[in-house]
Amino acid sequence: MGVSRSGYYKWTHKKPSKSDKRIIKLKERISHHFYGYKQRYGSPKVTAKLREEGWKVATKTVAQLMKELGLVSCTVKKYKATTNSKHSLPVYDNVLNREFKVDKPHKAWVSDITYVATSEGWVYLATQMDLFSRKIVGWAMGERITKELVLAALDDAHKREQPCEGVIHHSDRGSQYASNDYRAQIDHYKMVGSMSRKGNCYDNACIESFHSILKKELVYQTKFRTRKQAYEAIHGYIEIDYNRIRIHSTLGNKSPYWFEKNYYEQLQAS
Repeated sequence: MGVSRSGYYKWTHKKPSKSDKRIIKLKERISHHFYGYKQRYGSPKVTAKLREEGWKVATKTVAQLMKELGLVSCTVKKYKATTNSKHSLPVYDNVLNREFKVDKPHKAWVSDITYVATSEGWVYLATQMDLFSRKIVGWAMGERITKELVLAALDDAHKREQPCEGVIHHSDRGSQYASNDYRAQIDHYKMVGSMSRKGNCYDNACIESFHSILKKELVYQTKFRTRKQAYEAIHGYIEIDYNRIRIHSTLGNKSPYWFEKNYYEQLQAS
């Protein structure tokens, strides 16, 4: 091998340097956070979790170490719209007007529908998000993409959160949201209706982003045999993984649950 006996024995007895020990420990923590959140975190979020632990490390360094470890987060697949805005039903003005950053809970909710494939056929998911914390405050699943589906999600959100009057409720112009029954429920809850401009997906970007994350981190990684299996998996993802555990850069790398909890604690202390 072209190596001297003394050189070989020196190598076998060599102790790792302080820098080597740091890299070894850092890789352990990177793997912990990567697998701890089901291989869904890329280098920015892993870096944020490390910094919470007190590590002084750059995102570029974490990305390089993740590459060395062969850790690659889930990839994004293309999202497509599910609602039909070609109808003659009345629509609300765009009251929200892309004001996605709000200063308190229940000031503005956004809503949308997405779809999930199973071996039994499609299942549809309607969700309601509070823009303050990005928390999913209500949701419903069903075999058909109907006004009853979105009504169930709205009722679920209102029952859970019991907000005061005046919440801005924003959606796209889909026929389900523009239906007479849905608009009547918006009025009943004394909410302020708002809808995206025609053909403009960016007006409802936050909830569409959530559906994209859901697809990337769960749906595209799982082959659902039944609709029941899809429901159970999505229930766990929304209620535990997304609302309580998953950190968001827009929330200062806190989960929706902890971000909202900190808000109420600070409000009580002031």
